[in-house]
Amino acid sequence: MTIREMLEAHPQPASRDRDVVVRCIEACIECAAACTSCADADLGESDPQELVRCIRLCLDCADLCDSTGRIVTRQTASDAGVIRAAVEGCVVACSACRKECERHAEHHEHCRICAQVCSRCEQACNDLLESIG
Repeated sequence: MTIREMLEAHPQPASRDRDVVVRCIEACIECAAACTSCADADLGESDPQELVRCIRLCLDCADLCDSTGRIVTRQTASDAGVIRAAVEGCVVACSACRKECERHAEHHEHCRICAQVCSRCEQACNDLLESIG
């Protein structure tokens, strides 16, 4: 079962653009996993002390992406202010994590990948913010 199928099967579908919502949810899920994996990979590097800020931002971003994906998935009696705040927070976390991972991307492939995933999530969240006005 896909996210789209679950949203379409809901008895009270939200009025938001379903394509934008699905992209945001999928991007948040992917970003949470990528950031968790990047933080773990940072810990496995020979110089983890040099990556403390990266680890912290990856873990913060993973938590916010996970929560945002779950909040956006819920359709019953949603509150636009709560959704907007969660998605805006996710954008901030993705931006900060992306920038930090970009600093390490030349030396750590996992940081390069994580930065790309954060960028996609940041864009998907911004697209959702635009669609909800």
